Amino acid sequence: MDGERQPIFNAPWPAVLIAVVILAAYGVQSFLPPEQILPRWAFSAQALDQGRYETLITALFLSGSWPHAFANSAGALAFGTPLARLFGGRFAGASAFFLFCLVCGALGNLGFGLVHPGSAGLLVGASGAVSALMAAASRIIAGGGRVGPILSPPVIGMGIAWLVVNLLVAVLGFAPGMGDAPVAWEAHLFGFAAGALLAGPFAWLARRDISD
Repeated sequence: MDGERQPIFNAPWPAVLIAVVILAAYGVQSFLPPEQILPRWAFSAQALDQGRYETLITALFLSGSWPHAFANSAGALAFGTPLARLFGGRFAGASAFFLFCLVCGALGNLGFGLVHPGSAGLLVGASGAVSALMAAASRIIAGGGRVGPILSPPVIGMGIAWLVVNLLVAVLGFAPGMGDAPVAWEAHLFGFAAGALLAGPFAWLARRDISD
């Protein structure tokens, strides 16, 4: 041994923080009455019609169950790590990373609302944001560590795979291991599209060199 130690867990702190916040938020939520939390803070197309635009964001911090929270937390850590590493851990980079998650997650929820106009069905979870991180990670793979082109094999391959998975979820009406909880596959697909499109602009905000 040369005395130089490699950290066992070296994910960038913004990605770790996102994963921890998802779990901590559900930990708090689990102690509160659902009838008080969900109608007020979960997203629905009806809430959008009522002008409660804040639910586009607040719904991202809610979860349907512990498996749901753990799945999104693990996804955020896995797919958020490449983007957080690219953006860097200083103020500009971390701010761009968190804003990317919020904007793409909100756009995923908005897409769900547009597909189900006027619906009172409640949507919770950060899976739209996680899907965006998945898309951003595929663009980073395409760019060899920078943000590569959208129309590249990694992005197209990941997009097709994610589309197939979500179409299967739509047909089945649930995801294996998630019990009877419905899965907002529409938010996943809109979130992925948002992440693929916005990875470049947000990398510019983080003041990193990117490719077209």
